[in-house]
Amino acid sequence: MRTAMISGAALLLAAMASFNTAPAAARVVCRDVQVVHQVPHKDKHRIAGTAIGAVAGGLLGHQIGGGKGKTLATAGGAVAGGVIGNQIQKQHQESQTYTTTERRCDEVPDDGGG
Repeated sequence: MRTAMISGAALLLAAMASFNTAPAAARVVCRDVQVVHQVPHKDKHRIAGTAIGAVAGGLLGHQIGGGKGKTLATAGGAVAGGVIGNQIQKQHQESQTYTTTERRCDEVPDDGGG
């Protein structure tokens, strides 16, 4: 029994000695990255573009037809103009950007190459 305990302890010590308990050497590698940001806008729902487009579309639609046709053309022009105005403002807002430089760092295994 005592021999088995000594053999087991010797095996455990040999197994522990074979493991490298020191942490792997690592180094930090940093680089500068250009990051593009969108300019924040006060009118996120594009109400101004929608309203201006609806008024312009309504005025143009009012120039067409007579009677009920004029009313339908005015309403249709206002709806179409609102949609178009909204999309124009959306494209304008999305094209307004600015760029910053950010430092990004990663820890990588040290290959010993210095």
